[in-house]
Amino acid sequence: MSYFAGFLGCGNMGGTLARCACAAVGGEKIAVCDHDGAKTQAIAQEYGATVLSATDLARTSRFLFLGVKPQVLGAAVAEIAPALKENASVVLVTMAAGIETDAIRAMLAPHGVSCPIIRIMPNTPAAVGEGMILYSAGSDVSPAQIEDFLSLMQKAGRLTSLPETKIDAGCALSGSGPAFVYLFIEALADGGVECGLTREQATTFAAQTALGAAKMVLEKGDPAALKNAVCSPGGTTIAGIHALEADGFRAAAMDAVAAAYDRALELKEN
Repeated sequence: MSYFAGFLGCGNMGGTLARCACAAVGGEKIAVCDHDGAKTQAIAQEYGATVLSATDLARTSRFLFLGVKPQVLGAAVAEIAPALKENASVVLVTMAAGIETDAIRAMLAPHGVSCPIIRIMPNTPAAVGEGMILYSAGSDVSPAQIEDFLSLMQKAGRLTSLPETKIDAGCALSGSGPAFVYLFIEALADGGVECGLTREQATTFAAQTALGAAKMVLEKGDPAALKNAVCSPGGTTIAGIHALEADGFRAAAMDAVAAAYDRALELKEN
């Protein structure tokens, strides 16, 4: 038996992508493995995925997603290397933050294993089908394999190819960005509560407004032009924009992304 994809590690991100893959190609084509049996059983019961050992997963998966924590990735690779050696068609998909594909190749080399690798940086909105998944495919990944990978991840959200040298910068924005957006939505809701709305009303209004504005940018383009279209001369919106700019809103957002990027580089050095 072979599987379209196997997921080694089914935590927050690994489990989310496993569910997206099940939704895309059918649970019967997906296998999962995690030290926490409750996580794999949940996916198996929900989608009909197969629960396997790590070695069986490596032996039978066309795409093997490495969803284990970066600090244990080396041990996990060593454990599955003999099984990978038996699987001529496998493509590794790594999502370990700060670990480049060359480092994974170096982990595999002592075991005599060489296989195509795709590095991905997903984000948490993949859980609702609106993720931003950045991926970098090695030169040994064929066009057909890339097409199959995109098909497998189609339910996760938007996928964009990015050179691996830009992955950390992309992750600083799209990987950390959801937390920044949640903070902004929470702040908008706080403002609504201060103006007399209930907490439930304010949170719903703020979240739907953010969702609609994001969709407008994706479909219409230039956020500056869209912002200007809302700002009537002498109106309420331009007064609010003035208040945000006076408090350094734009610079704070830029600093947040830059700080996340700087931290990612620090973690790579360690």
